Amino acid sequence: MANTEHSTRGRNQDRARVAGGQDHEVKYEAGKTGKSKDAVKAAIDDVGNSRDKVEKKLKH
Repeated sequence: MANTEHSTRGRNQDRARVAGGQDHEVKYEAGKTGKSKDAVKAAIDDVGNSRDKVEKKLKH
C-alpha cells in the first residue's frame, strides 16, 4: 500500500518552488505575473526558487 502522506508532501514542496530549468514552469510564472520569461529567470537568480519570493520580486 502506498504512503499517500509522503507523496502529498512531496507535491506540496514541489509546488512551492519554481524550477528555473524547466521551460513550462518559467512560462507559467511569466503568464501568471505578466512578466517575461527572462524576468522570471532573473528573479529566480536574485531570490532563489521559492515561488512566493519569486512572485513578490516580480510584483516590484
